Amino acid sequence: MRIGIVSQWYPPEPAFIPGGLADELAARGHEVRVLTGYPNYPAGRVYPGYRQRWRHTATAGGVSVRRVPAYASHGRSAAGRAAAYLSFAATSALAAPRFLRGVDALYVYHPPATAYAAARRLGVPTVLHVQDMWPESVTASAMTPDGRAGAALHRALGAGMRSIYRAAAQVAVIAPAMADLVVERGADPAKVRVVLNWTDESLFRPVPATDAARAELGHRGRCLILFAGNIGPFQRVETAVRAAAATPGVDLVLVGSGTDEAPARALADALGATNVRFLGRRAATEMAALYAAADFQLVILRDLPALRGTVPSKLQAALACGSPVIVSAAGDCATLVASAGAGLTCPPEDWAALADRFAVVACMTPQARAAMGARARTLYAERMSLRVGADQIEDMLTKAAACPA
Repeated sequence: MRIGIVSQWYPPEPAFIPGGLADELAARGHEVRVLTGYPNYPAGRVYPGYRQRWRHTATAGGVSVRRVPAYASHGRSAAGRAAAYLSFAATSALAAPRFLRGVDALYVYHPPATAYAAARRLGVPTVLHVQDMWPESVTASAMTPDGRAGAALHRALGAGMRSIYRAAAQVAVIAPAMADLVVERGADPAKVRVVLNWTDESLFRPVPATDAARAELGHRGRCLILFAGNIGPFQRVETAVRAAAATPGVDLVLVGSGTDEAPARALADALGATNVRFLGRRAATEMAALYAAADFQLVILRDLPALRGTVPSKLQAALACGSPVIVSAAGDCATLVASAGAGLTCPPEDWAALADRFAVVACMTPQARAAMGARARTLYAERMSLRVGADQIEDMLTKAAACPA
């Protein structure tokens, strides 16, 4: 097939879902064209070596990539985020008719509402890959205005997404609960399929634990729990800080940054939690070694209805590395881990319950941890790998191409 991919983010940004899919589909013999923006995520600054201009096309690994300019922003400013999304919607829609002319089907990644603008302009059957639920994931953030303005934004985004779900030829969702939500909002249930996300398998894989990685984490010979990723409003890592402060037999190390990092640091200081350490951001190339040096990975989410159908990318990264996990979340993420025996779970935003899980893993034998890690790796390989996901998306694209837009 001739396949178009529309995504605001794409490698060299850490956008391994569209990036991995494009490479895999090209390796299978398909002609793949990607319409995207200039790399600026996550800092909101265009990467060195790139200069925004209207025409920028390159080919690598059999994939043609066209980049279009857009406002670069990924901070706390709601206006900045909106400008980034809307500007990409405009420029991608302008570029789509020429660059994507003749494709058999389109795969639309993220953000759903604005990336879909190019698909509508082109009039080609589309597979929409829903990563989070709009409008909730937008309006539940701290950047959304309160009062009537916030309510109006919620209504407008909700109406727009209902229209998109109805129009898409196929809808892929990343968790079972999300499938129910998109059907409730207008998607044809016969066209909805659960396709669990994969991770960057070139980076996240089982590796030996090294003394250097242990030293980087400050390993002190007791159970070390690693949180890696965004420290933002949807994680609420303060819950983990409180749990660690109440469990002196473990060390909690947080690798990453985000808008809620400063409050979490302040809480750790106020609680006198000397077993909580913040390392800031680390390169993705370092993370597999850090995972191997830790005993457990922590996945934590707020208790929001829209997050119950979310499987965050840090889960796939941990499982791909063969790392057992502790999940403080409700819904599909916890169900996946519990059903596979790949870790322990507890309710979200309950620091006492999380402290109890911390105490349990602190007493676990190395053999039990290793067995749990092996089950984690099996879960990833059988249900979340790029091979499995690409098989499903390829089938959905085939079905979409067989139907008129």
